[in-house]
Amino acid sequence: MIHSLFLINNVGDLFLEKHWKSVISRSVCDYFFEAREKAVEPENVPPVIHTPHHYLINIYREKIFFVSVIQTEVPPLFVIEFLHQVAETFQDYFGECSETTINDNVVIVYELLEEMLDNGFPLATESNILKELIRPPTTLRSMVNTITGISNIGQTLPAGQLSSIPWRRAGVKYSNNEAYFDVVEEIDAILDKSGSTVFAEIQGGIDACVKLSGMPDLTLSFMNPRLLDDVSFHPCVRYKRWESEKVISFIPPDGNFQLMSYHVSAQNLVAIPVYVKQNISFFESGPSGRLDITVGPKQTMGKTVECVVVTIHMPKVVLSANLNATQGTYNYDPVTKVLMWDIGKLNPQKLPNLKGSLSLQSGAPKPEEIPNLNIDLKIQQLAISGLKVNQLEMFGEKYKPFKGVKYVTKAGKFQVRM
Repeated sequence: MIHSLFLINNVGDLFLEKHWKSVISRSVCDYFFEAREKAVEPENVPPVIHTPHHYLINIYREKIFFVSVIQTEVPPLFVIEFLHQVAETFQDYFGECSETTINDNVVIVYELLEEMLDNGFPLATESNILKELIRPPTTLRSMVNTITGISNIGQTLPAGQLSSIPWRRAGVKYSNNEAYFDVVEEIDAILDKSGSTVFAEIQGGIDACVKLSGMPDLTLSFMNPRLLDDVSFHPCVRYKRWESEKVISFIPPDGNFQLMSYHVSAQNLVAIPVYVKQNISFFESGPSGRLDITVGPKQTMGKTVECVVVTIHMPKVVLSANLNATQGTYNYDPVTKVLMWDIGKLNPQKLPNLKGSLSLQSGAPKPEEIPNLNIDLKIQQLAISGLKVNQLEMFGEKYKPFKGVKYVTKAGKFQVRM
């Protein structure tokens, strides 16, 4: 299935490659680089790129492109899901999935890739099985291995590999038993110049950190589960129970994992948390233009909108920007033509404003299109869809665990079009 995997940073440097079958030349990535140049943003690179002899299926995670090379037709989502699993395994092992971390742990990275795929087909992807096969790096273990020459690879087959519950190892014990769940939602929205919603949907997920002794059986219920569409679960979830009762019943993996992901596509259920008033114009007479942008909170259910950043990809003829920001800081890069306004928290009593003039290239024609605005934001303790956890029950064990739920809303692809 998967013949090769290439890791490429956001600058375009190929810093790691792995081949499972025949060695495929790096030149196959030229097709990917062409697609990357055509895309304005890294996230806009097509996930499937067709070449004369291969298919390139890729994802973009933590400023790294994971590019897989396929020689025969396969379900693209199957490969994409596996690539996400690789990125999450690196995150789990090393604390972060970055170019520096991967290069620092390149031996363990190759060992993991060798175990996760067998002759190009997924084999061991569960975190607890991999950690028994290949021990996670620690400073002490690295020192001992260097002195003794002992390998990180385990000598025995993991018990979970032969179990009916492969995602959980046996004999787990903790002095503090706790289960925490993060409900994380991203808003994808397109607003027109007047502020009306052209398109809006929510991509959500529940990330879990479960550290419970023994073999607990958990049941998670919601106050309003009917608003969820396109639900996707971790293999530990009993799907028939969800279909009949709309509750999530599962024996959890040990540690961090994503319990479920979901989609809210009903546009009337998507609350837009901010509004934008903008006026960007380029004058016919003289090489100049004007910019005036104001951002304010809208439907936030009383919560504070934080980490607000406005990004504008200016036309190539814009040389510089002379602006005044009433809140936050702005930066215009004359090379990439990107204007970034970092606002921070929104104060409803004093709305932030960015206003000033734009200098254009002399003699160049006036830009035909007004650039769009990309908005980034975060709202703590709010799931913008209105999803709320009702209760978490535990069966099969006698102790009483600590439980907690946190809600976070972020901007996904949030754009204001002119």
